[in-house]
Formats: sequence, structure tokens, C-alpha cells
Amino acid sequence: MKSIDVPLMSAMLLVLLAGCASAPTGPSIAVMPGAGKSFEQFNVDDIVCRQYAANQTGGAVQSANNKAVGSAAIGTVIGAAAGAAIGGSHRGAGTGAGAGLLVGSAAGANASQYGTYGAQRSYDISYAQCMYAKGNNVPIIR
Repeated sequence: MKSIDVPLMSAMLLVLLAGCASAPTGPSIAVMPGAGKSFEQFNVDDIVCRQYAANQTGGAVQSANNKAVGSAAIGTVIGAAAGAAIGGSHRGAGTGAGAGLLVGSAAGANASQYGTYGAQRSYDISYAQCMYAKGNNVPIIR
């Protein structure tokens, strides 16, 4: 059995892990208390609306992560097939699988990063809607 190229495997793992979308940790917009609202009332609204927004965006983050993993898997299979066809041996398939994983993971990371942006935008919109419905002042989101 041949030894594994540790730096190559480490790089592939790093690219794959970097592709994971993360859930928004809070809004990226500034909301102000509504007229006549105390800061305590505003804090209660904020907590309720953060939870509401998190519930609304949970599926978007999971979908982005699923796409990243799928892209890495497809890249590995295609790379292994191309490596076997070109190299004509198990070593060619292994090299192709590694290259495919690297390229697929990079593509997945890019797609996942876009998914993170979309999740944050969706979170902000849900949060703003909730805060507005509770009588707070929200910015216009474009």
C-alpha cells in the first residue's frame, strides 16, 4: 500500500471545510426603537425577531452546505474517471480523484459562499419584517 501525500490531503480537507456555509449570527442592519418604545421593549422585540429570522433561514444554510459536498463528490468521481482514462492505472485514477476533489471542493466553496450571502440577506429581510411589524424603525433594504 502506498503512503498518502499528507500535504495534498490536508489542502483538500481545508478547501472542503472552507466551503461550509454558516448560519447568520445576527442581523447586518441597524434597527431603531419605534416611537414611544422603551429600550426594554425594543430588546424583547429584537430577541423574538432574531429567533424568527433564524427559523426562516435555516433551510438556506443547509442547502448551501449540501451543494458544496455534492460538488466535491462529483468532482472526485469525474477526476477519478479522467485520471484512469488518461493514466490507465490505479495511480492515474487516484491522482485524478485527488485533483477532482480539489477542483470540486473549490467550486463547492464558491457556491457555498454565495449561499452564505443569500442566507444573510434572507435573515436580514425576515428580521426587518418582524421588527417593522412590531412597530420599530427599519432601514430600506435593497
